[in-house]
Amino acid sequence: MTTFPLSQIDELKQSLQDKGVKYAMASYVDMHGVIKGKFVPLAHLGQMLRGSELYTGAALEGVPQQISDNEVAAMPDPASATQCSWNRSLAWFASDLYLDGKPFDACSRGILKRQTEAAAEMGYSFNLGIETEFFLYKDTPDGGFAPLSDRDTAAKPCYDPRLLMDNLPVIDELVEAMNEMGWGVYSFDHEDANGQFETDFKYSDALTMADRFVFFRMMANEIARKHGAFATFMPKPSAQRTGSGAHYNMSLADLASGKNLFEVDGEDPHGCGVTPLAYHFIAGVLKHAKAICAVIAPTVNSYKRLIRKGAMSGSTWAPVFVCYGNNNRTNMLRIPSQGARVECRAADIGCNPYLGAAMILAAGLEGVREKLEPGQPHRENMYDYSEKDVADMGIETLPRTLSEAIDAFEADPLSRQVFGDAMYQAFVDYKRDEWNAYHTHVSDWEIQRYLKFF
Repeated sequence: MTTFPLSQIDELKQSLQDKGVKYAMASYVDMHGVIKGKFVPLAHLGQMLRGSELYTGAALEGVPQQISDNEVAAMPDPASATQCSWNRSLAWFASDLYLDGKPFDACSRGILKRQTEAAAEMGYSFNLGIETEFFLYKDTPDGGFAPLSDRDTAAKPCYDPRLLMDNLPVIDELVEAMNEMGWGVYSFDHEDANGQFETDFKYSDALTMADRFVFFRMMANEIARKHGAFATFMPKPSAQRTGSGAHYNMSLADLASGKNLFEVDGEDPHGCGVTPLAYHFIAGVLKHAKAICAVIAPTVNSYKRLIRKGAMSGSTWAPVFVCYGNNNRTNMLRIPSQGARVECRAADIGCNPYLGAAMILAAGLEGVREKLEPGQPHRENMYDYSEKDVADMGIETLPRTLSEAIDAFEADPLSRQVFGDAMYQAFVDYKRDEWNAYHTHVSDWEIQRYLKFF
């Protein structure tokens, strides 16, 4: 297990104490990317950094253990120490899970680290930026929910500054906290659905971005609660509105120099603004797209977002087909007009970013190793094609349901290779149970349609 020099621990402890921190959280995530953890008084920081905080995996979803197994230990990453802006007495630490003194094979953060280490062996680092879309709602007296602003009712509210100003007390506090932590927020806006917002901040290495993503969800909810609201990261809370993506913006960089290896300085065989290396990466992701989809769109609700229509604004802005192109937002993989990166548009805000990034990176690296080719890009509106059209072009459709996605995940050898046996089986079993519970549930829609139909 990792040990830290006493001087380093004392320096970190003093720094946190000077900021008013009283408690430290040894934190990790379950299968869903939801933060779990224990608090320790700051005086016990040294013990916490050496793995003193133990957890019974069998008591959690997505930490695959039997009740008779030894407990897993959280091994915090000191570099991730973050003071919580909504409660400055608390500092959060991202942690790896260990079992019996060794890395726990089914730790989400460890799964991503295995893939970033594989990239490093090839001479690459993996840069990642994730766009955070989410909804801000308030509870209503009838037991429902609604946007915070009473005037947030338009069919096309996207980019409306009045609605952003109505929600600014929450958004401003959130953005200030992000910038205080050095995330480099460069824009935020009201998105396409009522009550929906997006924050965009500077990319980082994939592990840091995944840490920030899970922290963001916790932070947004805690700040919203202070204002009598709640943040939801359900991918599509309304059938008639757009859903919340978590677009992955990706590039490989030279490990030694940090140079972006997707940035064109010579050959661009398909004219989309990236290098041959990037096209190989794209090809690998497309090859495994259906299995990847189960991880980056991991809920029953996710597949109500991945449709062509289903929004009052006229489009869901979400991909349906396994294809790529330039600035065309109807592709699964988009190369923005600035080039130098690849954006995966299938990922949604409910994903576990460690697992999602690990799957995409592993697939992309396979494409690079094998010099796979992605075919020709699509610059046209893919929504205009019928299923027969795309089949004739040799383009596959993304899974339409969680059940289809899990079938693809289970059938693809890459899934077990990336997840390891324990997390692979736990993911398949849990998601099949989730689908079956949904599939056998009798909904209000069915009652209204069939109760007096015959």
